[in-house]
Amino acid sequence: MQVSAMERRISTLTLLCLVLSGVGALDVNIPKEVYEYARGDNITLPCSFKPKVANPPMVVISWSAEGVQANAKETLILTYYSGSKILDIKSLYEGRVALDVDIPEGKANLKLSSITLAENKVFECRIQIPGDDEGKPADTARVVVLVAPSTPICKIEGKAEYGQNINLTCKSEEGSPPPTYKWDSRDVRNVPRVPLPRSTDKGGILSLFNISKEASGFYICTSANKIRSATCNVTLAVMPPSMNVGSTAGIIGGVVAALIALIIIIYCCCCRKKKKEQEYAMGVRREEYSDKEPPRNGESRRADGQEDNRGYDDRARSPGDRSDRYEERSERNYENRRDVDNRGRDYDDRRSDYDDRRSDYDDRRSDYDDRRSDYTERRDRYSDRNERYDDEGRYEDDRRYNDDRRDRRDDDDRYDEPYDDRDPDRPPVPANKPPRKDYDV
Repeated sequence: MQVSAMERRISTLTLLCLVLSGVGALDVNIPKEVYEYARGDNITLPCSFKPKVANPPMVVISWSAEGVQANAKETLILTYYSGSKILDIKSLYEGRVALDVDIPEGKANLKLSSITLAENKVFECRIQIPGDDEGKPADTARVVVLVAPSTPICKIEGKAEYGQNINLTCKSEEGSPPPTYKWDSRDVRNVPRVPLPRSTDKGGILSLFNISKEASGFYICTSANKIRSATCNVTLAVMPPSMNVGSTAGIIGGVVAALIALIIIIYCCCCRKKKKEQEYAMGVRREEYSDKEPPRNGESRRADGQEDNRGYDDRARSPGDRSDRYEERSERNYENRRDVDNRGRDYDDRRSDYDDRRSDYDDRRSDYDDRRSDYTERRDRYSDRNERYDDEGRYEDDRRYNDDRRDRRDDDDRYDEPYDDRDPDRPPVPANKPPRKDYDV
């Protein structure tokens, strides 16, 4: 019993000492742990303190901020000295911060203007009083700057083809607190539908696996936080691999290029054919003009009908002379025909050779001048032959002329013969017939 009474006395004395020590300690307090403000607002963070001694002669008040991430650096905002009433504001917050202080009342509120996302930090209010360092000298509060989410950007990652896996992404560039994302789907008739069975929606990424035609439609993403929400949408058209837009465009481009090339080739061929026809026409006229041989004298006279007259004279000659003259004329005509045939064959050969040269004109243009010189030499030879033929023709004309004169003398001699009783129709020789002149003199 005595032990228990002693224990009660000790406990009572200990509790009394604790109460007496708490009454004389410093106490700093910020009413709330989290303060939420919209970006651009002017805010006030309250801070109150109770010193151990009322109206202390010296009080030092300081405000600082620290990032919410781990091991973030602490930044000092300002420091106030009550004895000299000096307020020291750091350059980073110069012009944007102020201190509402009242030492007797125990007030040390921090004022910030036009807050930004940089103020998403933990702020600390610390009070320092000489000789009063027990109790709670500091307190903290979290400031959350609220920013509405920006309009998200929706994209399709992957090929929208049968059997492929694709991702639909949705991302807002800014938003505080960080926005949450949700995907909704509609079919091609713009009718809402339940999420596809082979899909996942996490962190703004909608993954679609083994897609088919049923996956086509409209997809809407909503980005939202405490302030407001924003949306974006994307249209998905799933196609077979053979109907790929890129390959189809490549095929169409290739067909168009092939058509253009074909048109160019046809145009060049037409121009080349026209050019060859012009050159052929010019070459044929030149060859005909150069290769044409003048008719020989004997042939021109036969064309005039002199050969028929000579035949009439031959009929008046004796049968032996007529047969000799006929054989000679037949041989001469045979040689003439053979010569004409040879010239015709030679002309045909030259014409075919010219056609061959004309077809290979573009490829063997360098050999054209050599053939032209050879052609000129042949033409000179043809001119020599023509001159020789003219000389032979003149010789034949002279010989034919002498034969005609002899025939006429023979006829005159027949008129001088006495009257033949076997030919009663022949007229008598006149008595006053003039003497026959000799034309050979």
